[in-house]
Amino acid sequence: MRTETPRAIRLKDYRPATHLITHVDLNVRLDATSTLVTVKLKIKKNPASTQKSDELILDGEGLDLQQIAIDGTELSPKEYKTTPASLHIRKAPDAFVLTTTVAINPEANKALQGLYLSRGVYCTQCEAEGFRRITYFMDRPDVLSTYKVRIEADADEAGVLLSNGNPFERGNLDGGKRHYAVWKDPHPKPCYLFALVGGNLGSISSSFKTMSGRKVDLQIYVEHGKEDRAGWAMESLKRSMKWDEKRFGREYDLDVFNIVAVSHFNMGAMENKGLNIFNDRLILASPDKATDAIYQSIEGVVAHEYFHNWTGNRITCRDWFQLCLKEGLTVYRDQEFSADIRSRTVQRIREVRHLRAHQFPEDAGPLAHPVRPDSYIEINNFYTATVYDKGAELVRMLATIIGEDGFRKGMDLYFERHDGDAATIEDFLVCFEEATKSDLSHFKLWYHQAGTPRITCQTSYDEKRSTFTLDLEQDTPPTPGQSRKKAFHIPVRLGLLGSDGNVVKAAARSGSETFDPELIHLTKKRQKFVFESVPVKPIVSLFRDFSAPVIVDFARNDDELEFLATHDTDGFNRWQALNTLATRLILARIEKLKSKTPAPKTTGFIRALSTALNDSNLEAGFKAELLRLPSQMDIAREIGSQVDPGLIHKAHKQVSTVIGRKLGDQLETVYKSMSTTKEFSASAIDIGERALRNTALSLLAARGTDNDFKRLMKHYKSAGNMTDAANALFLLAGQGKAYSQPALDHFYRKWKKDHLVIDTWFAAIAQAPRSSTLSNIKRAIKDPTFDYFTPNKVRALIGSFAMHNPSQFHHADGRGYRFFADQIIHVDSFNPQLAARLLGALGSWSALEDSRRKMARTQLQRIAKSKGISRDVFEIVTKMIEPSES
Repeated sequence: MRTETPRAIRLKDYRPATHLITHVDLNVRLDATSTLVTVKLKIKKNPASTQKSDELILDGEGLDLQQIAIDGTELSPKEYKTTPASLHIRKAPDAFVLTTTVAINPEANKALQGLYLSRGVYCTQCEAEGFRRITYFMDRPDVLSTYKVRIEADADEAGVLLSNGNPFERGNLDGGKRHYAVWKDPHPKPCYLFALVGGNLGSISSSFKTMSGRKVDLQIYVEHGKEDRAGWAMESLKRSMKWDEKRFGREYDLDVFNIVAVSHFNMGAMENKGLNIFNDRLILASPDKATDAIYQSIEGVVAHEYFHNWTGNRITCRDWFQLCLKEGLTVYRDQEFSADIRSRTVQRIREVRHLRAHQFPEDAGPLAHPVRPDSYIEINNFYTATVYDKGAELVRMLATIIGEDGFRKGMDLYFERHDGDAATIEDFLVCFEEATKSDLSHFKLWYHQAGTPRITCQTSYDEKRSTFTLDLEQDTPPTPGQSRKKAFHIPVRLGLLGSDGNVVKAAARSGSETFDPELIHLTKKRQKFVFESVPVKPIVSLFRDFSAPVIVDFARNDDELEFLATHDTDGFNRWQALNTLATRLILARIEKLKSKTPAPKTTGFIRALSTALNDSNLEAGFKAELLRLPSQMDIAREIGSQVDPGLIHKAHKQVSTVIGRKLGDQLETVYKSMSTTKEFSASAIDIGERALRNTALSLLAARGTDNDFKRLMKHYKSAGNMTDAANALFLLAGQGKAYSQPALDHFYRKWKKDHLVIDTWFAAIAQAPRSSTLSNIKRAIKDPTFDYFTPNKVRALIGSFAMHNPSQFHHADGRGYRFFADQIIHVDSFNPQLAARLLGALGSWSALEDSRRKMARTQLQRIAKSKGISRDVFEIVTKMIEPSES
């Protein structure tokens, strides 16, 4: 283990900045290996600062300082000093203009933070702390400045020059060999929202008329030849702008809105003011090259980044501990957008699947942290499922607690009061308290306390008194640094269902307090809720629409679950009941594999599935979700400890086979009935139909007959869109070589020249649950289409293996862990942010059975002891190891 421990940054130590930078005049002369950045900063002392020193400290990394002056007078070496991470001006005036010129090397920047080159395009990524790699600055989100940016470049090398704000001036130099563009952003912003792009790019154009009648010019820039794949993103942008006006009253505030797609990007996208930069996989789509999942991701992420214009840009976060203020809130907004324009029930199921797959394990493991963390070593490590997804669930609970009207009033007050501010969670919540005259002091605990509450439920019915009693108890397990937990305020949506599935009207109370019988509030460790005037014993539908991010322990029998799966009027809970039945079946199969117990009965589960398939009132997308089994990761989480991924894989496969065999005729009918000839559309209906058809195909293939494999191959060869082709490819890749190799070879030959589509080939190889998979991955790494410096490639091949192939990643001989550790150490040497995020795949290693746990720990220790480990990986790996060794 390294002996020097990076310093932790703590929320309690926050102090206002010593100085303010009110205006930035930036001049950038682009060059692949020696870009010159000259900046004039208008600086003044911050009257709110509690620090009395005259010293000014600016952040800066990897900068070659060539000039420094104050108010036009060059400084002597005695008046300043530089370190690898900062510039110190020993005695700064109260107000002055600081001029610096630095040289940077975009071509050598493989960390993809700051200014770098992506397939010949200059672009920036400044969140969280990338601006310090461009110039010396106070790189913190509470320093807000207006910007004027001049970009100069060779016209042949970079015909397009973009920055934040509105275009101000452009012109030619040296007889047209060079040119420049000037951009002005009138809205004060933190430096993490700065953006610059220079390159030879194609584009598509459109416009949007705002609710006040202003015209906004819209432009999406892509690599030449790919303009025809940007149309869906443009449509998504305009839908987002219209929705935000209608739902939240938010109008766009600049004359232009630009999006640029680049292929090298550590994140999905970035909301830079007026100039969003996107990973190109989240912009480019056409039916033959992008799956339905990609279409939906593009729609959701374009919306997310646009919605940041108000929740993140106009109102930013005071410090990085408040990251959930912009991210959790904006995730909630993009989720609501998707729910409004697609299927609300299907959208909610997908959100909860994602939350349980990524955030619940985070809460249950060594990386657990509050939605607003108390400390960090590397802020890049806190772009987590807890901050984003659990953060969104907190906003959703808030809306549930105070009601839809109250939530809108609180948001309106937040926008009005904090426009132009760097705000905190407290600033946000007090707006809702004042707007609705509510006390949210108890609710605030969700932001400070880590962990997933576990709710134990018991019920009783008194026939004589016609009362139904619901006894709820909450318990939150210890997490690192928080051994004892207080009771949360948990909103519980519910319905008491009669024999026809309809909600029985009743009156609810807990002690002397009365409640809406369909929304009760669990605020203590244990509470009893009594429902009066209940004529018959009901079946309770609990946590409808997943009203709180909790785990529910409710000892229901299979008959009750089957009833809910076929009658519940809450679509989410109908799915949840069926999912619970499926989980029980898989767990029972695991016990059978371990102890040779009799095979579990599947009658009720199969009957409920059959009923759903026959229900013409259910949308196809919802049926597809009902047919999807809980993932192998879901089952591992349910088991909790001494997890054997090999047994889970076998049991999971067996249950899929049972469904395929017992519902074979119905699945055949479903498969044949879903149209394959009509023109492609990314509508909710058409995506749902393709999802149902492909889910049916998957279950039919699970039977494993030769005819099923032939159907699978036919499906692949006749696919009229990438959704069908990719689904078949992934299924074929997991079969014997006679079926897998022809499909993989065909896909490679067809798409090897498309740097985005070929990632599907990498992922199919990586996710195949076959003993040869690791060897195939190692061969794929040597393929000329693979590039370690392109994060999408690394995620598609190495990330897919670690996250989506549990049977091979957790191979009993430890080969998966050894390979993974090799990859983490290598990637960390040039892109620490990517390496640290990949490392999260081993976040639940301590829940494995003894042999695998020992092998995983050995590899984590090897990573921790590797020479030159980054701060990013150091923080993650030590948190993983130390709780188990202390």
